[in-house]
Amino acid sequence: MPATPSASRPKGPRQGRSWLPFSAWHLLLAPLALVFAVPLIWLVLSSVMSNAEINRFPPALWPSGIDLGGYRYVLGNAMFPRWFANSLIVSSVAVTSNLVFGALGGYAFARMRFAGSRLLMGLMLATMAIPFQLTMIPTFLVMKRLGLIDTLGALIVPSLVTPFAVFLLRQFFLSLPRELEEAAWMDGCSRLRVLFLIVLPMSRPALSTVAVLTFLTTWNDLTWPLIAINHDTQYTLQLGLTTFQGLHHTQWAAVMAGNVITVLPVLLAFLFAQKSFVQSITSSGLKG
Repeated sequence: MPATPSASRPKGPRQGRSWLPFSAWHLLLAPLALVFAVPLIWLVLSSVMSNAEINRFPPALWPSGIDLGGYRYVLGNAMFPRWFANSLIVSSVAVTSNLVFGALGGYAFARMRFAGSRLLMGLMLATMAIPFQLTMIPTFLVMKRLGLIDTLGALIVPSLVTPFAVFLLRQFFLSLPRELEEAAWMDGCSRLRVLFLIVLPMSRPALSTVAVLTFLTTWNDLTWPLIAINHDTQYTLQLGLTTFQGLHHTQWAAVMAGNVITVLPVLLAFLFAQKSFVQSITSSGLKG
């Protein structure tokens, strides 16, 4: 009697259940994550040390007590809250404008076919390869002609929309099914209503990613504010903190406390949207 295919198929080794309550990859990733977290941990610990402990050699690895003198020194500085507000204004406007203009441009490239659309898309992507050092002088001249130098407008206008925001949203829109949009068109909806009422609610992961990445880029920017801003009342937090560190180089506790306050919004923004990163990249990165 001939053997059946199932009987003649060799049996592979039995895969036993893992004895770990978590993935084995965590044994590698947890120590690696700890290594990357060491600078942040040291920053937080140093911010609650006294200047004597920070300047001691060999340096203290753990504070003998919680000293909030650095935070009082920073928050008591009259300009620091102003710098924080300037950074918040610039970042908020940049995030909002990139979401609006990026969604409009991305939807146009994803769903509308017009003369030269592929060429314009290619040229826009090519601008992402141009280093900022080549464009900062023309940008400065344009801002000077507009009368925006030494104002927050000089920091906001160049960041109103970025090619990355348009490209990422365009890629995500391509991954969405057309059936819902076509049904809305048959009901008499315009393209703008379809975009804002149907497409954008389904694009929250991509919108969150654009918002967080734009916030991180704008909040951490130092080079362009250093070129465009002269008066200390218009400083952003990064620029002001650099000047503060130069003027008070012996107050290391205050410098560390200022860095903690600067890093905290960035860290919260990343933790808030970390799941959206994976979801948006997997949805938009495979379809061109």
